[in-house]
Amino acid sequence: MPAASPAARRRSVRGRPKSARCDDLLEVAASVFARRGYRQTDVQEIADALGVGKASLYRRYPTKRALFLAAADHGMRSMRERVQAAADRERDPLAQLAAAIRAYLEHFDRHPQHAELLIQERAEFRDRTEPTYFAHRKSGISRWRRLYQDLIDAGRVRPMPVDRISDVMSSAVYGTMFTNFFAGHSKSSAQQAQDILDVVFHGILAPGRRAGGAVGGATGGARRRRR
Repeated sequence: MPAASPAARRRSVRGRPKSARCDDLLEVAASVFARRGYRQTDVQEIADALGVGKASLYRRYPTKRALFLAAADHGMRSMRERVQAAADRERDPLAQLAAAIRAYLEHFDRHPQHAELLIQERAEFRDRTEPTYFAHRKSGISRWRRLYQDLIDAGRVRPMPVDRISDVMSSAVYGTMFTNFFAGHSKSSAQQAQDILDVVFHGILAPGRRAGGAVGGATGGARRRRR
């Protein structure tokens, strides 16, 4: 199928709600930045891909930096919406976690340009005290903290600081996402989500073995040997 002409793209965009038009613009910008790199991208390339004038982009985003950061923010916002929608379809807390992790991994698998922009942001804008990814993580973490606390209160998870659980889970999915991005993966997002939950919640020790006791014993033995 031949590519739509700039005029056809303009007509298509004008017929959509304003919020959808903005999302379309930022998705195109994300794809161009991801493919070309921030420094090599000219805003004119994005305007041409959208079939609009360069000046119209600058009226909305006054600098290339502002457009890039808006595109990165759009990627994270769309990921969070996907994750929240997936979790909302489940009632059991553990099912919500599984659905959320699966949706998170699926999002970046289907939209690798969003992961690429996170990498470029770190390389190009090291002056930012809080990168886009972690700003969104902070704003959405309260839901998962409540969920972990509910599991503790119900006796399904042993008592521990919810931030400890949250940090480990966040690091696990964040690391899995970037491993997938750089190296690919042979398992589906559903299988990877299940692996994360199984190892985190059931551990790797045989039943009846406490991880804390094993680690403490090994550490204590090492201390005794050093004396």
